[in-house]
Amino acid sequence: MSEESGIRSYIPLAGMLLLLLVVQICALAVTPLMIGAGYEAFEDPDSAANPIFFIVLLLIFTAVLLWLIRKGKKNVITAIIGFSIVFIFLYIYSAVFLFLLGPTIAGYLATGVATVLSTAVLYLYPEWYVIDVMGVIVSAGAASIFGISLGILPVILLLVLLAVYDAISVYRTKHMIDLAEGVIATKSPILVVVPKSVGYSYRKEGIAIHKEKNERGAFIMGMGDLIMPSILVVSSYAFLEAPSVFWTLSLPTIGAIAGSLAGLVVLMHYVNKGNVQAGLPLLNGGVITGFLLGCMLAGTWGWLPYI
Repeated sequence: MSEESGIRSYIPLAGMLLLLLVVQICALAVTPLMIGAGYEAFEDPDSAANPIFFIVLLLIFTAVLLWLIRKGKKNVITAIIGFSIVFIFLYIYSAVFLFLLGPTIAGYLATGVATVLSTAVLYLYPEWYVIDVMGVIVSAGAASIFGISLGILPVILLLVLLAVYDAISVYRTKHMIDLAEGVIATKSPILVVVPKSVGYSYRKEGIAIHKEKNERGAFIMGMGDLIMPSILVVSSYAFLEAPSVFWTLSLPTIGAIAGSLAGLVVLMHYVNKGNVQAGLPLLNGGVITGFLLGCMLAGTWGWLPYI
């Protein structure tokens, strides 16, 4: 392998890292607006029942999607995913435009227009860069909503449970692989794409494996892998009382960001070997470890009961 081709092989990894970092920065940027708009999903963010409720909903949603896939109901799956995307667009744009323009006709009109245009562009011209931009917006919005809805301890519990579930569903039952392949077959834009070559087109090539090269033309990552670790980043920013050391970020929040990026590097190392990998054990493990190291450096443990 030449030095040039070796360097090029790292470009997709840099692209994935950049996408995750941008999602987290955008999620942090809109968090004050989400809080101001009162978009918390749970009344008591510190309740241990919240992550259990989240997991139960996830299991139900997964079971429904698997059933629809086996029944060949691709249109229904597309409609469900499309509705979810529109719902998140509405939340994000309303928080932004109602903050900028107030609860006026202009504010509501801007929210509606932005939602319709974003959805239309995403579905009518699903090129990889369009999918990535909209994927960042959706992922940042979802991470912010759940991050302000769950206290730090419930988030950590949720991430641990999700990591275990992801590992079991990929390596043991393998139903997550069936789910991913089924949803991808509907061409629903619930992933981000990083091309391996300059001339790659998602609209023309999709993510099918090239027969000549025996590999995909791009790296892909589900939005869930961007959203889940980012929830702890937002939660630590929203709920943790710790001194800021950079911008308005504390050491625990910075540690969470760094840990999630480190987890992604390890994940991509294994993905590059061509193996099917569960993303959340490494991503969630990385963000939790980074957060705890940040707490250790800052001496901030107030989020723990009785401390």
